[in-house]
Amino acid sequence: MRGRYGIAPAAMNNGRRQFLARTLSAGAAWTLGLASADASQGKPRPIVPSKTLVQSRSRPTKIDKTALVHFDTAPFPYHGMLPGTNVPFLNVNENGRLGHRTNSGRLYWEDQTYDDNRVLLHIPKGFDIRRPALMLVFFHGHGATLQRDVLARQKVPAQITASNANVVLVAPQLAVDARDSSAGKFWQPGAFGRFIGEAGQHLARMFGDRRSLRTFASMPIIVVAYSGGYVAAASAIEKGGLKKRVRGVVLLDSLYGDLDKFAHWIEADPSAFFVSVYLSSTRNQNAQLEDILAAHDVDVSGQINTRLASGGVAVVPGGGGRHRDLVTHAWVDYPIIDLLQRLPEYRR
Repeated sequence: MRGRYGIAPAAMNNGRRQFLARTLSAGAAWTLGLASADASQGKPRPIVPSKTLVQSRSRPTKIDKTALVHFDTAPFPYHGMLPGTNVPFLNVNENGRLGHRTNSGRLYWEDQTYDDNRVLLHIPKGFDIRRPALMLVFFHGHGATLQRDVLARQKVPAQITASNANVVLVAPQLAVDARDSSAGKFWQPGAFGRFIGEAGQHLARMFGDRRSLRTFASMPIIVVAYSGGYVAAASAIEKGGLKKRVRGVVLLDSLYGDLDKFAHWIEADPSAFFVSVYLSSTRNQNAQLEDILAAHDVDVSGQINTRLASGGVAVVPGGGGRHRDLVTHAWVDYPIIDLLQRLPEYRR
């Protein structure tokens, strides 16, 4: 299946408009496949992430490669317990049909909401395995699906392609089209690390060069969470087992809770960067986080660092747009492009 990404440039400044026009008019194609192709080749062989990069002789990719892939280690289905309790996550059973009743009283059935183990993977046109590269893990918010929202509406893969950054995307499906922030398997110690290991295997297969496997399995990670994706993000950095491999965390109007987990991660690694962008819905929580960090002598900037790789903490307003549109209209249009361009160390 082939097509083109269409990013509407109406609200952009001239420089960004010209940049996107050059990138998207080049005819970048994308492919969207299901994991049935992967299944025919058997399950990926488990590997241990390594800091040693295996250099590939492969040339940069000629087209965008985008796929929805089934993962064994995806956050859902999840048959464990609610964190800190002996209560099963699937706490409703009606004649054998399992569901989860949230704290707000909403009831979601497993077979409708918590049974999608697909992950959106994207390798942009021009990605060069021989150059420094990053893995961007994106956690969507409430009421979302990967295809309708992350791919088509929020244009996360398209923004990565247009950024000219040497970055690949890994975006797991969380609760399907529901008002629920549950992290599923990512609540369990080491689960996010295992997920990242499997992502490396699928990306190497998608890239088409087995020698790239160790590179994908060891590249640095940045976590970007939008809205209700904050629970998965907090669990990933607290219990994921990846230690300093996560080099940055970006929250897009997403700091609804877990302030202590984010504060601990910030204090534990001053060399990493943390950016929290807020609208009215998370303004108070961001002010509380600033107070927590100030009490521990952590400096917080009101502006995003022009070179994010140098580290630092920024808490900044998201502009005058709506919460629903923040992934495409924030302090700038297409903020993921802006963030990645602040990482010149990872240009394609």
